[in-house]
Amino acid sequence: MDKENITNQIQALASSMFKKNFFGICHGSVSAKLSQSSFLINKNDAFLNQLNEKNLNTLKFTKDYSWSEASKDCEVHKSIYENIPEAKFICFACPAYTLSMSLNYDFITPQDYFGEIFLKEIHVYNPKNYEDWEDRSQTEIYRHMLEKKQNFIVIKGYGIFAYGRTSYELGKIIDLIENSCKIIHLAETNLS
Repeated sequence: MDKENITNQIQALASSMFKKNFFGICHGSVSAKLSQSSFLINKNDAFLNQLNEKNLNTLKFTKDYSWSEASKDCEVHKSIYENIPEAKFICFACPAYTLSMSLNYDFITPQDYFGEIFLKEIHVYNPKNYEDWEDRSQTEIYRHMLEKKQNFIVIKGYGIFAYGRTSYELGKIIDLIENSCKIIHLAETNLS
């Protein structure tokens, strides 16, 4: 797949996820692996609903000056690409219902059909200490994904990192998680 096609896929994915409030104005990132040693990721000041060639960075796995302009999540994206070969697209999203549920549960058990079929149970990863989380995240996130054999991690009070072989697969997993959390929240609210 050529870079233009990948850029178009990232633009469509980011725009769609932004419209669903999975990204905030300054929270979120999306990337695509270009080769065994490079990936495309949004810049740190990019609006994720308006991605284009100017606010995307091509990063080599070996750091250079271009890393300073890239999303602050670039280290995590790099570590996932290096350690999980099937990862072709990655995002960090902060959907509200998932974040809310992550604060109150260690495990989230989807109660809707699609959530139960595709997700089973969602383990909420507790980073415990947010002060040094940025330094630890690049290792702990991919290790947790490998350990749980899942292409996502829900981090307590922080958000979701996920990967997919395609941009569609990536968008689908975030959507499934958020919809399941929303359904649980609405069901619990109606019981009160």
